[in-house]
Amino acid sequence: MHRRVSAATVYLLYEGAQGFITRLTFTVFTVFAVVRLELDPLQLVLLGTVLEGTYLVFEVPTGVVADTVGRRVSVIVGLLGTGVAFLLLGVATSFLMAALSQVLWGVFATFQSGADVAWITDEVGETEARRLYVRSDQLWHVTSLVGIVVSVALAAIDLRLPILLTGAGFVVLGLVMTVIMPEEGFRRRPRAEGQSVLGGMVATFRDGVRAVRAHHVLMLIIATAALHGASTEGFDRLSDFHLLVDIGLPTIGGVDDVVWFGVLDGVALIVGFAAITVVKRKVHLEGHAQVAKVLAVIDVVLVVGVVAFALTSSFALALGTFWVVAGMRSAREPIFTAWINQGLDPSTRATINSMGTQADAVGQTAGGPTLGAIGNRSVPLALVVSGLLRLPALILYAVAVRRGNVGTLPPESIPATLDLDGSE
Repeated sequence: MHRRVSAATVYLLYEGAQGFITRLTFTVFTVFAVVRLELDPLQLVLLGTVLEGTYLVFEVPTGVVADTVGRRVSVIVGLLGTGVAFLLLGVATSFLMAALSQVLWGVFATFQSGADVAWITDEVGETEARRLYVRSDQLWHVTSLVGIVVSVALAAIDLRLPILLTGAGFVVLGLVMTVIMPEEGFRRRPRAEGQSVLGGMVATFRDGVRAVRAHHVLMLIIATAALHGASTEGFDRLSDFHLLVDIGLPTIGGVDDVVWFGVLDGVALIVGFAAITVVKRKVHLEGHAQVAKVLAVIDVVLVVGVVAFALTSSFALALGTFWVVAGMRSAREPIFTAWINQGLDPSTRATINSMGTQADAVGQTAGGPTLGAIGNRSVPLALVVSGLLRLPALILYAVAVRRGNVGTLPPESIPATLDLDGSE
């Protein structure tokens, strides 16, 4: 007799597989874009702008689909479509083909965003889900490190191979999920008499907006997400270019550029894992005022780290500051996620999480072209501006502190999604 795979096991497989699959491409992406596609700094950033602009348009509608139609179908559609996007990127020969792949990725990745977390929470309950978030985060780091090694080995044969394997991997994962992914905890929101499916989706979206407007902290949270997005876009798209072109990678022992980026990503993952471990074990956030204080400290360190990275000509110092930024970004994610997820109505959980991601996309879309144009004149200057774009968030944190306390979840109870490479 066939034994059904538990939702917890499926979620761990899903997260672990994605860690491996995505790292195949992100390890070699900048080398591929600069060497094979011959993109300049503006084009590199515009790829991110296209991706985030697509997120901006589709993030909330697809979040509403997950809350209205079902989380399972949303996740599977996202995986299959993302696979097609990466297959297109793997055969791209021009900026336009690469940009089209980013449009496809942006559309289909939004189907997963918010839906996967909402799905596992529905299936196993909040208490068990909290434990799964921690375990899946650890597994994600392990499989990502394996992905880096495989990516470097494949890139030594052909730079396109890791990207094509990413596309195939997402398609296979999507097909596997159609077979093993259960959905027993989801309760479709009842529609009013005579209300169409589209009408139900519009009602879900309106409830999400109402929740954001009614919560005196959520608006501040979403505003800081937009500033975070604007700041990270320049760094994510230009930091590797800065190392590759402005500073230059050493040729110690004949090590080529792809191997160097593998080392960079690998150490960044280890530093990020250590940072998240410290946050989960040492930092318990009792209320949103405390969250705001911790995030303010992290953002100050990020400003200093990014500016120092931009201005140094020393490879060793560039590595150090790059890894500091990676660690702080990793530590920031679970704290921010705790801030936005506290006390959400399950019927709008995916929708509101999508709004937070959409705010990040707004910042990246608005800041990307300007930073890219600056980068065509001076990449270090564009990176400095990227760092300084985070400063206005300090004002918002101060406002949040003054507004009093609202309970938040402890960091260990929510997922920590790393964004060390612009994938989010």
